[in-house]
Amino acid sequence: MADKSGMGSWFRRADPSAFEQSDAHLKKTLGVKEMLALGVGTIVSTAIFTLPGIVAANHAGAAVTLSFVVAAIVSGLTAFAYAEFASVLPFAGSVYSWANVVFGEVFGWIAGWALLAEYFIAVAFVASGWSANFHQFLANFGLSLPKALNGSFAAGNGGVIDLFSLLAVLIVATLLWKGTNTTAKVENTLVVLKVLVILLFIVVGATAIHPSNYANFIPAHKPGTTFGGWQGISAGASQIFLAYIGFDSIAANSAEAKNPQKTMPRGIIGSLIIATVLFVTVALVMVGMFHYTQYANNAAPAAWALEKAGHPLVSNILSVVALAGMFTAIIGMMLAGSRLLYAFGRDGLLPKFLGDVNGKGLPNNALLVLTVIAVLVGSVFSFNELAGLISAGTLIAFIMVSVGVYALRPREGKDLPVPGFKMPLYPVLPALGALGAFYIFWSLDIQARIYAGFWFILGLLVYMFYGSRHSRLHK
Repeated sequence: MADKSGMGSWFRRADPSAFEQSDAHLKKTLGVKEMLALGVGTIVSTAIFTLPGIVAANHAGAAVTLSFVVAAIVSGLTAFAYAEFASVLPFAGSVYSWANVVFGEVFGWIAGWALLAEYFIAVAFVASGWSANFHQFLANFGLSLPKALNGSFAAGNGGVIDLFSLLAVLIVATLLWKGTNTTAKVENTLVVLKVLVILLFIVVGATAIHPSNYANFIPAHKPGTTFGGWQGISAGASQIFLAYIGFDSIAANSAEAKNPQKTMPRGIIGSLIIATVLFVTVALVMVGMFHYTQYANNAAPAAWALEKAGHPLVSNILSVVALAGMFTAIIGMMLAGSRLLYAFGRDGLLPKFLGDVNGKGLPNNALLVLTVIAVLVGSVFSFNELAGLISAGTLIAFIMVSVGVYALRPREGKDLPVPGFKMPLYPVLPALGALGAFYIFWSLDIQARIYAGFWFILGLLVYMFYGSRHSRLHK
């Protein structure tokens, strides 16, 4: 047995065949259609109905559309790197497993630990957005819950627990407990409905656009804040990144993909293109309907805009389908997060029971732990705080994947398989992807960076005193 405590073992690279053997019991049930549905369903989630209003009011004004474009460009560069990695190394855990193979275990741990926080927070964020939209829908009929059940105690509005958010997480956890095949069928149906209602919002909302709302398209920067000017656009882009964690959710399930060499690149890049077109169009329509200042502190701006514009029926249709469609994002986040926790348990970096599977080959222990933590996170942080905290870990993972292409490419066709997709314009694009992700990371507000710093320190301590001593790679 190798020395478990020596730091030299931290940088030992994993043998990919070990991951293949460990993931062999996961059923390969997901094709291109399912991966596209998973990607679009996760990326085009609560974010498309909430973030255009939040980012416009807090950071970019009407130029929120440019924030989406900037986020999409940087995400697109990283998506190319993701597609290449996923076609060569189709393992559960995505960036965590890849970094283990090309850099060494401690780098894999850092990448996985970064994404783990994002999944915990993202599940709570999407569920909070679902709850806000459901409250907006009920309010149209004069219905509401008691204050104690109307929000988390952290929101400071007299709430004790957000009942609808809790129910959303539990419903999705129950669905995933039954298996990915059943879940994929539900996901496909809900994604189609959600895209149709987004198109309905665009068509109806376009009739209520007031061109004057586009005046002063890029508002002047307010010194000492992240509002206005290029600072506001980039700050908005950094917050929008929470949506683009969606294509990592595709990669995290690559061990369950049919023909991953073709399925993974098509799923990742295709879902990003579809999602970006929808994001930019919805944002442009939304800020055209009402001045961006009217979206401040509004967690359900799309439904609100239709209601105020005199389209209550369309608003209610949007709310109903959006409520159903938001489940697709919760499904994607919980599916990917549970697979990441499973990978940690599988490799001994977290307690072994997380890496156990049931008789159907499902990592339901990891799913249960993710569910409990997501519910607790949603109780501690308010909706706006959750939105600001999600992007940091995603960006760290994006940087690592982009840089990782330089370590992956020389090994392809030698000790690693030939990829089904190669990142174009190598070696230029990987560098641009890493630099773009770092710039967006640096544009995050100071609170998010501080929280991220504390999370990484905690992660290194966990690895030092537990993970490195129990790692299967060191045995």
